Parts: sequence; C-alpha cells; structure tokens
Amino acid sequence: MKTVLITGATSGIGLATAKKLADEGDYKLIVCGRREKRLSKLVKQLSAKVKITSLNFDVRNKQAVILALDSLDDEFKAIDILINNAGNAHGLDSIQDGSLDDWDAMIDINVKGLLYVSQPIIKTMIEKQSGHIINIGSTAGKEVYPKGNVYCASKHAVDALNKAMRMDLNDYGIRVGAINPGLVETEFSEVRFKGDTEKASNVYKGYQALKPDDIADIIHFCISRPYHVNIADLIVLPTAQASSTMLKMELT
Repeated sequence: MKTVLITGATSGIGLATAKKLADEGDYKLIVCGRREKRLSKLVKQLSAKVKITSLNFDVRNKQAVILALDSLDDEFKAIDILINNAGNAHGLDSIQDGSLDDWDAMIDINVKGLLYVSQPIIKTMIEKQSGHIINIGSTAGKEVYPKGNVYCASKHAVDALNKAMRMDLNDYGIRVGAINPGLVETEFSEVRFKGDTEKASNVYKGYQALKPDDIADIIHFCISRPYHVNIADLIVLPTAQASSTMLKMELT
C-alpha cells in the first residue's frame, strides 16, 4: 500500500484528490493544509475508508514544513507519492499596479513552498530508488495573459521545476510529472479576488468549467499507471476553453 502526501488538501483539487484516493482504498494518506479545522474534519470523514493522518502547516514557512514532516509516525514516513497541489493566485492587477505583498505570496506559495515540501521527500525517495511526484501547474505556466504577470511567472517556474526535477531524478527511478489545468471551479477565484464572492462566481458563469473531481480522476490515473509509464506533462482544459483568453460562452 503506497503512502501519498497531498498539499493544499483542505479545498478544491487537493480535497477532491484525497476523497478519490480514499475511495480507491489502495493508499495511505497524509493530508496537509493551513486550516486545521478543515483538516480534522477531512481526517474524520475519511478515516473509516483509509489510513490517514494530517499535517497542519503553511508551505511558505520553511521551518514549519521541516518540523511537520519530521513529526510523521513511522507508518507514514516512507512517502511514495507526493502531490504538490498547494498554490494560489493573489490579485489581478497590471504589473505597474501590482501589490508587493501579493507578489510575495504567490512566489512564496507557488514556488518556494513547493521546493520546501519537495526536497526532504525527494531525499527519502532517492534512498528507496523509487517515488512519484505530481506537480499541479496551470495553463498559466504555458502561456501568459493580461494582468496575470506574477501568477503566470510563478506557474512558469513550476513548469521549469517539473522538467528539472524529472532530469535530476532520472537516475534514481523517480517519476515526475505535471498536470496543468485550465479553468477549474474552486475557491481559487475567491482567493484571487480577496473574498469578493460575486466577482469570483462570475469567473465560472456562462460555460461549463472543470470540476475538482475531474482533476482528481486524472491524478489517480497518472499515479496508478505501471511503473514504466510516466505522464510527464499534461494540459487539461474544459471543452469551452481554447486558451487563457478564449472561451466559448453558452447562449442564454
């Protein structure tokens, strides 16, 4: 039975992935996130189906990440699969009007946080000469769009890190791949618009966006392939979306 660690497991894609893998029953789960109450609720909800534990930390806090991973019980220490899902967009401003705090948050969470979590787990995977890392990127890491500047830059960094990880870890038999979704209906837009639920909900009106369950199904597909198969880089769009700026809206 493989042990899976999921960051950003309290909402959206991370939450859907935890539930999907619990339903499959072939995994032990380590669910991670900042919101302790949500983590406790998730553990309680899934514990009847699967062996599960939680780690409460913010990926931006390097010391908290290290302490949390060090605190794992022996049963969960040997992590076989890492799903780097934690990530956020903050603000939607032109580069000249951008908030330095927003920029720090995106770079700290999307780039540095991914590195803080990955490196100690990679070291244990190297010792075992096996492992699988799934980096949740974005179409924003493949193209840019107006007012996406620093968010796009941070996701381009994830794209580069995914490729670099795969090269650096090739000698150790560690699989590395990225899933890059387009528009997925989650709390993502609420964070981007800083709690303005009306603006957030408008992002998903007039077409059928992807759901977190859609991405969770794809994650499960990737990690359940025979070991000689590695899904290295996958872009997933709703049918209505052709690019970051092109959407076919439904007639009303």
